[in-house]
This record gives sequence, C-alpha cells and structure tokens, in this order.
Amino acid sequence: MAEIAPLTPLRYDLARLADAGGLASVVAPPYDVIDAAQRAELAARHPHNIVKLILPDGDGDAKYKNAGDLLAAWRAEGALVRDDEPAFYRYDQTFTPPGAAGGKAITRRGFLGLVKLVALDRGIVLPHERTLSGPKEDRLKLFRATRTNLSPGFMLYRDPERALDAALERATELTAFDTADGIRHALAKITDAQAMRVIVQGIANSSLLIADGHHRYETAFRYMEETTSAGLARPEHQYFMVFFANGDDPNLVVFPTHRHVHSLPSFDFEELSKGAASLFDARPLPGGASAEVLTAALAEAGRTAPSLVACSGDGRATLFTLRSGVDLGAHAVLGQKPGPLRRTDVALLHMGLLEPVLGITPEAQAAKTNIYYPQDATAALRELRSGKGQVLFLMNATPVAQVREVAEAGEVMPQKSTFFYPKVLTGLCVHTLEPTRSAPAVG
Repeated sequence: MAEIAPLTPLRYDLARLADAGGLASVVAPPYDVIDAAQRAELAARHPHNIVKLILPDGDGDAKYKNAGDLLAAWRAEGALVRDDEPAFYRYDQTFTPPGAAGGKAITRRGFLGLVKLVALDRGIVLPHERTLSGPKEDRLKLFRATRTNLSPGFMLYRDPERALDAALERATELTAFDTADGIRHALAKITDAQAMRVIVQGIANSSLLIADGHHRYETAFRYMEETTSAGLARPEHQYFMVFFANGDDPNLVVFPTHRHVHSLPSFDFEELSKGAASLFDARPLPGGASAEVLTAALAEAGRTAPSLVACSGDGRATLFTLRSGVDLGAHAVLGQKPGPLRRTDVALLHMGLLEPVLGITPEAQAAKTNIYYPQDATAALRELRSGKGQVLFLMNATPVAQVREVAEAGEVMPQKSTFFYPKVLTGLCVHTLEPTRSAPAVG
C-alpha cells in the first residue's frame, strides 16, 4: 500500500515575481538535462532561479555548501516562503508532442505531493531502470547541504476508471505560464478535505511506478536512513516529493532514447550483422536514408515484433526484427531474465547485441564508456555520418504498459530505457527534510 501525503512546501512568492516574468523566470528543467549553456541562460533570467540551487556554483564539494547558504539567504529575504496549509498541487502541462506538426494539443494532468519512502524491494514503489552511482552521490551531498528535496520525482499510479479526476478538479488556480519550448504550465492548489481523502485513498490502492527520478528517489531513501528522527510520528524527511500522474492515461507521451556506440577497439558493420543473426531477421534499408525514413520503418516493424535499426557512418542501415520462433529462454543472457523483460527492445539490444556481440559489458554501459544516449535521432544520425562514433542504434519507445509489466515482475530495464515527455519542472514547490517537522496527515 502506497502512503502519500499533502505538502506544506516552500514556494516562490508569486507577488514578488509579478514584475519579473512570473514563475517562468525562476523554474528550471530537472538538473540532469541541463547543459552548461542552458544553466547560464537560466541563471541570467532571475537572481533567484532554482538552477542556482540544483546546479550550484563552486568547485568540488564547496558547491554544495554554496547551495545551502544560498537557500538560507533566499528564505531569509522572503523569496521562498513556507506554505503551512497542507495541499496537493495540481499541475497541468499542455503541449503538442514534438514531431506532430499540426497535431492536437495534449494536457498531461497530475499533482505534486509526498510519498512515504520505502525500500524498492517491497513492491510498493517500482523502479524500471538501472541507476548510476555518480548522480546519486552528487544528489546526496546536495540533500545534506540544503536539507531539501528540490526536484520532484515522477511516478505513475493505476487508475483505469479515472476515479481521481473529480477530486483533481476541486482546485484553486494559482498561476499559469508558458516556457520557450511551447508548453503551457498551470499550477493549482487542492485543499478541500474530501478531495484530499479521495486522492490519498485512491493512491493507496495502487503501486507506484517510477517514470523519472530513480536517482532522486534512491538518494532520498539513503538520506532518510542516515538522518536521526526527532521522535515525530511522520518526520518529513521520511517522505519524497513526487509528481503523480495516471499511468492509464492514453495520452501519456513516451519517447525513445537511442544508443550511439563509440570508441570500441574494433568495429565492423558486417560482423555486427552476422552476430545478430541468431536472434534477428535483418533487412537493409535505403542507403543514406533520413532519420524520418528509418524511424518510420522501425515503427512499422515494431507493431508486430521487437525491432531496432543499426546505422553505420557510411550511410548503411539495417532493420533488425526478432526472429519468429526464437527461444529467448535458451539464450545465455536473456534466458536468465523474466519473460516480460527479455522481449523488450532495449533488453534485446543490450543483452543480445551490446554485450555478447560488441563486448560492451553492463559496467561499461553504466559508465557510458562506449555509449552516448541521444534523444534526437536526426541529430545523432548527422553526427554519426560526420564521423562521430561507430554505430547508432535507433529505438522505438517502450510502451508504459510494458514498462509496468517489467517492473511488476521485479526486474529493471537498462538505463535510459524511457523518456517521458515533457519533463516536470523544478521550482514549483520545494520540500524540506527537517526531522523536527511532520508531514501533514489527511483525516
């Protein structure tokens, strides 16, 4: 049973931002998708932009202390103020999916709240991807220095009947704004006691699938374990801030993350094709074809069987489709995995090609020794054909239902298996992790 709770967060004083671009001037994407140029642009937007806390200035460990000092200063001057009225915060993102020119706008509705931290092996909070040690150490140092959960995770609950929709309607609008990527963001506050009870009880009937923020969740759990409680029944450091959305919403948008392989001691495209023959049927695609042509062929093949496209720098491309009748249970690596995992495109690539054929170990995959993980197929193909890397694997998106099936089987997929769009902004709410404060209870 998942236990969730409303927030009493730190929030930006919207009145102070009225003449400075509103909330749009101080929010930021998640820390792990911000490059140096975007970090500089965000920091220049407003003196209190949240990027200065999630990616603080400074060398080495000094940057974490800088973040803690800066947060304390912002609170002292009233830029961030405590909202002591328990609430869930409804958050709508309205957008047209990239690549869908002239398409219909979609609204993804969810809400910000807290979830009680539990070990991932309990089957309550379900991970679906492997995590990397480096980001967790970085975020843990930031947690310690700021004693805050700055960026929310993103979890999916089960609600095929949409039983929570009416409760989410009972909200007071706070603000709405647009970001440069064309997304409309709207934040509203749910304080109605009955609506909050319906939400809490509805989530209690569901497991929670981590869509994004695996590293942040594991970091929050570790911080909880090392933090001494003040004897309260519900110390807030035992709760993690999350954006919750309905995983049964047919409008959820998930994009693929591709694999760009580089720096292997040797690589031959023909040898790759030979090594793939035990699992895949191969079909050459038009030489020099665009990313649009290649991904269209991939999408068509993926409707009937797990598929991927391998591209070489000289313009060749081959569609690999899982052979009919292949006994994956007899495969040396895939055979050790549950059925729901071994039929996913990413598992077939990683365990059927990257490891046994190209010799890229799971450790090298995690360390990104030989792999980039691009989202933009067109840009990645252009880089490959201009001499960067050795082979590009184009992927289909993993359906949400398949992600949940893998997670409920107690397994995780390779890292960067999903890319839920759009990203959840940081800076809408900030959850403090003070052992002397309690998380709110809903009666």
